[in-house]
Amino acid sequence: MYDYLVVGSGLFGSVFAHEAAKKGKKIKIIEKRNHVAGNIFTENISGINVHTYGAHIFHTSNKEIWNYVNQFAEFNSYINSPIANFKNELYNLPFSMNTFNKLWGVITPGEAKEMIEKQKAVLKGKTPENLEEQAISLVGIDIYEKLIKGYTEKQWGRSCTELPAFIIKRLPVRFTFDNNYFNDTYQGIPIGGYTQIVEKMLDHPNIEVHLKTDFFAHKEQFENEAEKIVYTGMIDQYFDYQFGELEYRSLKFESEELETDNYQGNAVVNYTSKEVPYTRIIEHKHFEFGEQEKTIITKEYSKEWEKGDEPYYPVNDRQNTERFNAYLNLSKEQNKVIFGGRLGMYKYYDMHMVINEALKMAEAELSNK
Repeated sequence: MYDYLVVGSGLFGSVFAHEAAKKGKKIKIIEKRNHVAGNIFTENISGINVHTYGAHIFHTSNKEIWNYVNQFAEFNSYINSPIANFKNELYNLPFSMNTFNKLWGVITPGEAKEMIEKQKAVLKGKTPENLEEQAISLVGIDIYEKLIKGYTEKQWGRSCTELPAFIIKRLPVRFTFDNNYFNDTYQGIPIGGYTQIVEKMLDHPNIEVHLKTDFFAHKEQFENEAEKIVYTGMIDQYFDYQFGELEYRSLKFESEELETDNYQGNAVVNYTSKEVPYTRIIEHKHFEFGEQEKTIITKEYSKEWEKGDEPYYPVNDRQNTERFNAYLNLSKEQNKVIFGGRLGMYKYYDMHMVINEALKMAEAELSNK
């Protein structure tokens, strides 16, 4: 018998397991993939740490979380400053004075604000009801049509008029010449990649890790092995889809090693026109300021999730939210099972949010044990 069976070795499950093991609990982790670390897994290829499941940039303003993750890796000073490519025109992201100057030729913040106000007048003061209207209210028509519309519709597989406004409410818009995408106090990339963080979390005599192990192949057997379950998989799958499938967006990656030391000059370049099938190209070496003679790039494609795909982004529209709430109510009746992580809670979390949620869950669960 184990005190806890943890399903999934991503950040949520690994943080919980680490904290429980420190309290003397015996943990068994089962992971369906052939490696730990979930979607933050990085693999060293030709001396370059490749972000296998898409770009991950750690950022937070929570000093406790920053100190916590720095126990397991040393972070560099990488600042996320993506570039947008619209039909071979290059623009800085987030939307800043650099973007406004390139697009409109404006020099001062006042001129940029005046241009946005002029363009958003098309809404006639109405409260935005969808993503398109929300974007226009924030940055005007030109930026919406060049840098938001095509990218967003590729990413979500839906028209911007069908997507809820809240998806883009936190869009960074700055009237300074600052290209730092995040507003957070702390930011960086772990030197040597992300995988080491989870490996160190799980390096404890009280933790057993079983890779290439599918929870659902022997669900009843696994559940009988532990007093409690920490489940980080899809909540609808746990309940055998009894209220129907929750919708997700999935991703497809195409990577290649190139005989050049610098392919695009930036770690992340978004392709914002609908004519280009992929949403962005990642050049991994730039996350760690690499000077290797070769480079590795990854083209990222967004697609509708189907069974067998990896689910990445929950589609939090009204129908899916209602369906998730039905599963959430059912989960509260499961005294033996703790649901967590982005799939267990059907919510997109940044890495620092996942760590914070796992620590809070561990504290609540272990405080009296």
